[in-house]
Amino acid sequence: MQDRTELIRQDFPILQRTVASGAPLVYLDNAASSQKPVAVIQAMDDYYRRYNANVHRGVHTLSEEATAAFEGAREKVARFIHAPHSRQVIFTRGTTESINLVAHTWGRANLRPGDEVLITEMEHHANIVPWQILRDQLGFTLRYVPVTDQGLLDLDTLDELLTERTKLFCFVHASNVVGTINPVDELVARARAVGARVLIDGAQSVPHMAVDVQALDADFFAFSSHKLCGPTGIGVLYGKRDLLEAMPPFMGGGDMIREVTMAGSKWNSLPYKFEAGTPAIAEGIGLGAAVDYLQSVGMDWVRAHEQEITRYAYDRMSEVEGLRILGPGPEQRGGLIAFTLEGVHPHDIAALLDRSGVAVRAGHHCAAPLHARYGIPASARASFYLYNTTAEVDVLVEALHKTQEVFAL
Repeated sequence: MQDRTELIRQDFPILQRTVASGAPLVYLDNAASSQKPVAVIQAMDDYYRRYNANVHRGVHTLSEEATAAFEGAREKVARFIHAPHSRQVIFTRGTTESINLVAHTWGRANLRPGDEVLITEMEHHANIVPWQILRDQLGFTLRYVPVTDQGLLDLDTLDELLTERTKLFCFVHASNVVGTINPVDELVARARAVGARVLIDGAQSVPHMAVDVQALDADFFAFSSHKLCGPTGIGVLYGKRDLLEAMPPFMGGGDMIREVTMAGSKWNSLPYKFEAGTPAIAEGIGLGAAVDYLQSVGMDWVRAHEQEITRYAYDRMSEVEGLRILGPGPEQRGGLIAFTLEGVHPHDIAALLDRSGVAVRAGHHCAAPLHARYGIPASARASFYLYNTTAEVDVLVEALHKTQEVFAL
């Protein structure tokens, strides 16, 4: 497996650089944003060099080529997540916008005082704040599933929390802090038993494992390009077709209309009803190239590789005295480890690791309530991807020991 990883690393030019300290880059901040392979960079460059034009609106050669490439990317994404049809793939700016789209279209049309929306204590802010804003405006009740000391959802509370008043259950597929991969099948089944719809945040799952939105029976499923080898500025909302058809538009403007008069307007068909204005064309093409790249590697291989790296990192990091790993053991988590180090602030950890070329994230990772649950303001986080190696984990652990020496622990 490591031999193949070395070949994969050659596809990512940035991994060959050194950082300011002169140390080789060890990039372990993949949960925030992954690096991009040459194939993605070249696909976007080719668009700008050869057929840069707006899509959908032109009959000239460049516009038709751009439209074909952009819509081809949508079809690739649909196949990648096993959506029934590419019309159910809505391009957004990312997971955050995808969730906001559902909140402000489906939510406004379907939620009333007396209704309830259920989220979890391990959600990213993007799956908390939109519902809080909407709750304050519409008057429904927002409830949450607590998290156990082990970083798992407390499923024993679902009998109380999931009721006939629950209209929507929103939960993260894989946590960006504790790493927990949630039992989607069970959560969806429990929601269906009370007639609730389901929205799944797949930002930390789609890049790392095979995902089938039909098998998951998701009503809505959101994820971002920049975490799966693609560019920033574009993401995806998948939705069941009957729901998307019934929902009002999110924004008004060009391309989302079928007819406009001074008396009123009629909306375009899916997916364009939700894609007002000029889309992120180069980014969409880049996302399509990223999907091609990951499929050429194989998502089963990606998952197996990350399991191996994470298990190795979990064992090595557990040897560091005073280091506390948040969340469950390696068998129940995705490819990341958030941790604290006794006596050292997470920001200091990140700054000192950078001296050894190791890039990690520090802060609350847009999950402040989950950190509050553990009684800490922040954590450091090492997150892995298909191009990381066990040797890089060794560099991380050595740098953690150096950090302890700096603080004379």
